Amino acid sequence: MTETIRQSLRDSKAARWAALGIISITMFAGYYLTDVMSPLKPMLESEFGWSSTTYGWFTSSYGWLNVFFLMLIFGGIILDKMGVRFTGLMASGIMVVGAAIKYWAISTPTLVTDTTLGIHTQVFYASVGFAIFAVGVEIAGITVSKIIVKWFKGHEMAFAMGMQMAVARLGTMLALMAPVPLAMYFSNVHTVVEKGQLVEKMAPSISAPIAFALLLLVIGFIAFFIYMSMDKKLELSETDTNIEEPKSSTMKELWSGIYSDLRLIVGNKGFWLIATLCVLFYSSVFPFIKYAADLMVNKYGLDQEIAGRIPGLLPFGTILLTPLFGGIYDKKGKGVTIMIIGAVLILFVHSIFSLPILNYWQVAVVLTIILGIALSLVPSAMWPSVPKIIPEKQLGTAFSLIFWIQNWGLMGIPLLIGVVLDKSNPQVAIAKAAGTEIPLYDYTNPMLIFAGLGALAIIVGLLLKREDRIKGYGLQLPNIQK
Repeated sequence: MTETIRQSLRDSKAARWAALGIISITMFAGYYLTDVMSPLKPMLESEFGWSSTTYGWFTSSYGWLNVFFLMLIFGGIILDKMGVRFTGLMASGIMVVGAAIKYWAISTPTLVTDTTLGIHTQVFYASVGFAIFAVGVEIAGITVSKIIVKWFKGHEMAFAMGMQMAVARLGTMLALMAPVPLAMYFSNVHTVVEKGQLVEKMAPSISAPIAFALLLLVIGFIAFFIYMSMDKKLELSETDTNIEEPKSSTMKELWSGIYSDLRLIVGNKGFWLIATLCVLFYSSVFPFIKYAADLMVNKYGLDQEIAGRIPGLLPFGTILLTPLFGGIYDKKGKGVTIMIIGAVLILFVHSIFSLPILNYWQVAVVLTIILGIALSLVPSAMWPSVPKIIPEKQLGTAFSLIFWIQNWGLMGIPLLIGVVLDKSNPQVAIAKAAGTEIPLYDYTNPMLIFAGLGALAIIVGLLLKREDRIKGYGLQLPNIQK
């Protein structure tokens, strides 16, 4: 009887996919807020006086707390010790708090002319909100990964991870396409900065897309309560094979367990290769997305209101392809090969973007589609490969360490790109200071940086393939157990 109940939950396809659908709502909302400012960069410059360096500083704030205060690592430890219900609800709540602070900063015009710690006050508080939000969304990401392993191990795990990423990418697509139309639709009289002075004029409502993001996050927070109920039923039906890690009875046992987990993980060469591939790959894609709409305006001459539509094609392709490639990995294997092919595409796309020729929007469309294929290939194989290298009871800590390493790139590369963009285009700053027409940015150097990251990812992928052959992790083998 117990076995029948157990199979009606974890081994029930309907139950597995229902749980996945619920938790995907939270990640959809999180991905939307993560990239909602990307198409708004030109507006931030014209309405609030931001520069590329300022924008790069803001985008780099995503990693402040996760990297320097180790919040992601603490989140992974909490996940392994406290379980997915507690950690997921905590992460969802943190996301809402961070988004609320960010919305307040962007919607308060009086913050524009002040400074805090040498930074524009608006940028400072928007960055603080974004940093807090980032803690929540990154911990939510590792929690969702462990939830998928919990429900799908031995089944269509890579396909499930691909579907979850596809829904999350819908949030990215919406973030690239919707913010400018939303800001223009809610245009009204705003106080903006002109030549260092606050003036009132009809201007787009830059805070409107962020308010929409905040609403989505609240919905995601509520949805997680529904998942908690399902997860509790799953545990009750699997009392003999409860996946949740038992709680340590003393602080000494707790810290001993944490130390043991960390020692085993960081001593694993395969873990470091996966983590390095992760930071290189994501640093060549997500920071690019932050600047992609601005690239379309400056390199391809598109109007600001439609510039986000081309980068918006990138996550659209992943919606279909990530589950497809995940399904291939489940049934056919070849996980490392899939990752290497994705890295090769990254190198190709950014190399073409860096060329001072082929400045046609049709070329940008083709390159974006290819980049979307790369964004489908690598994650569809990379994340399902982690459980083959790391034991399930240590997965939360392992995922958190990988995300922490990834956040170094997500923090540093956007700031580097912003600085390089300003340094490579001194005429833009001169024109802003003189109050004259602002010339176009030359994006050659930033694109070369992204291409270099792709080249390094190929090398690491080849090293991972060699390590898998030596250690026998099974990264080239199918996931579905027959």
